[in-house]
Amino acid sequence: MHDSHAPAPSGPHASDDLPPPGGLREPYGGPPEFGDLPFDDLPAAPPDGPHAPGGPPAGRAGASGRSAPGTAAAVVLATTAGAALRCGGGTLLDRLTDQLVALSVGEVHVVARSGDITRVTDGAYLIGAEGSHGLADDLRRVARVARAATGPVAVLAGDLVAHTEALAVLLSAPGGGTTALVVTDGDEPGPLRPPVRVEGGRVAAAGTSLHEVAGADGTFRGALRVGEADLGRLAETAETLAGLAETGVFGAMGGAEAGDLLLAGLVRYGVHVRARGLGRLRCERVAGQEDADAAVRRLNEVDVAHARLDAAVKADDGFFATYGVSSWSGHLVRPAAALGLTPNAVTWFSAGLALLAAAWFSAGTRPALVAGAVLVYLSFVLDCVDGQLARYTRTFSPVGAWLDATFDRAKEYVVYVGLAVGYAAGHGAAGGGPEGIWALAVAAMILQALRHMIDFSYAGSRADAGAARARSAGPSAATGGPSGVPADAAARLAPSRPAPPYGTSAGSTDAGGTDTGSTDAGSTGAGSAAGQGPGERARAAPQGSPPGNPVVRLSRLLERSSTTRWLKKIIVLPIGERMALIAVTAALFNARVTFLALLTWGGVAALYTLTGRIGRSLSK
Repeated sequence: MHDSHAPAPSGPHASDDLPPPGGLREPYGGPPEFGDLPFDDLPAAPPDGPHAPGGPPAGRAGASGRSAPGTAAAVVLATTAGAALRCGGGTLLDRLTDQLVALSVGEVHVVARSGDITRVTDGAYLIGAEGSHGLADDLRRVARVARAATGPVAVLAGDLVAHTEALAVLLSAPGGGTTALVVTDGDEPGPLRPPVRVEGGRVAAAGTSLHEVAGADGTFRGALRVGEADLGRLAETAETLAGLAETGVFGAMGGAEAGDLLLAGLVRYGVHVRARGLGRLRCERVAGQEDADAAVRRLNEVDVAHARLDAAVKADDGFFATYGVSSWSGHLVRPAAALGLTPNAVTWFSAGLALLAAAWFSAGTRPALVAGAVLVYLSFVLDCVDGQLARYTRTFSPVGAWLDATFDRAKEYVVYVGLAVGYAAGHGAAGGGPEGIWALAVAAMILQALRHMIDFSYAGSRADAGAARARSAGPSAATGGPSGVPADAAARLAPSRPAPPYGTSAGSTDAGGTDTGSTDAGSTGAGSAAGQGPGERARAAPQGSPPGNPVVRLSRLLERSSTTRWLKKIIVLPIGERMALIAVTAALFNARVTFLALLTWGGVAALYTLTGRIGRSLSK
């Protein structure tokens, strides 16, 4: 890590305006390549760090200057006593900053209640300015970092215990978008595990101890990365939330929930937040030394090499891609990486197999149709492998994403041409004569192009709508909320249950405080029955009908069953199902049957998708 904007070391209250001290030393002789990362626990901090065991976490690191273009930054919210828990020879905060350094994060800003010196790694230090004064100050510091950043910004809880690989998965997420680490098959929601609802691979709703989530099916794990395109909305969200916090809207909620509030706020502002699962990797927040020790032991129980490979396989793919390809294609990823193949090279190999498939289909004989079907399947296998290899090696690029998407369409259409040529020639088992085969082929192409247009235009419209909502809630919007906060922003981000009065806890307390009765993130709030434990309150969370019109409610209801969830994935005829349909019908029948099947199923899929898009667009 190199923080060229750290203030000069003039004591615990150094000014952010002072010139930089010349930067920090890189550990281990420089930033490692991703393939050489130490995936197990990093070396613990030496015992001669600035804070004694059990002492408060150290102060904020970083300053307001801009970093180099594209440089990633991280804000560590070390405002809970958990950040100072011991881990080896240092603290959890030391361990987390060491991990960020190993992942070559450009700047690390530590937000804490004190202004002490923070040891970063290998004897290097960042000098903290005056400590943060509370939740509102925490959020404004996040906003300041977001406005100065020139690359993605990660917001992390300082009491986080995570595999380095889990943080790498978050920080290197493809596409440069906004991503949150979530678990959908883990523990119940509770303190330090706020509930979320995941739909279509994104966070559709996120909660805090004061924000309810209907139909919650996962938990947020305290690690969020905001892409460059969303930094403005992160800053606006943080500032709006800070204004609400200053007026007591959130009651006694402390800094422990600052990250949870930001996630909930971004989702409510319409930011597309991808939900990134962890697989066998672990990432969790802890509140006590016993919890911290147990969390570290759980890290060591995981085979990280295998978990890294598992994480390279899409967790939210189609049915055929999941069971017909990804169930075994991961075995090709390591050899491909060992051979030095790039994802783009695999994409070219996939395109080559599709061309060969089209050539075999054009022959029109039964053996040629069978051979073409096999090559279509193998082309799709490599189409999955290129993405898995990209995630495994974390070699993402806009060109690679564009190449993959473009070749998907080109491969499919060239296969259509090969099938039509073979059938029109009237060879062997294909049948005889053109018989309108070209009209069917062109119709299948047009239908598929229209389906993609619906998908892409809808995604663009959602993004534009989210940006418009963010602008309308900005400083130019009409005010009417507390302390000048825009009225619509206040309504959108306000708690969905009453805030507890000052003097009681809305969650885990800040550093140095005492937890006087945490309110579970999935609880019913002030109305919780006396005597219920955190787990009981989590299970008592309202899980009634989610909001929205009947189309949206039906869609969310179908998500609750694995069978209906898979049926929803199959009916939209994703690329895996299309390739399987082409291969099976071409090998067993002929091109006419293939095109008729594509038009029939594709038409149903288009109608289903269009109905769902309209229903969601009209949902409140």
